[in-house]
Amino acid sequence: MKVKGSLKSHRNRDKNCKVVKRGGKVYIINKVKPRCKARQGS
Repeated sequence: MKVKGSLKSHRNRDKNCKVVKRGGKVYIINKVKPRCKARQGS
């Protein structure tokens, strides 16, 4: 999983990317391509 400061460009990498909030953190999840996973934070 990649940790990014901003997820705006990351969520447009694939049409299956979804933005979810879990435990106060923002995540990008993708069930088709798990390598696209990312979390926002520094």
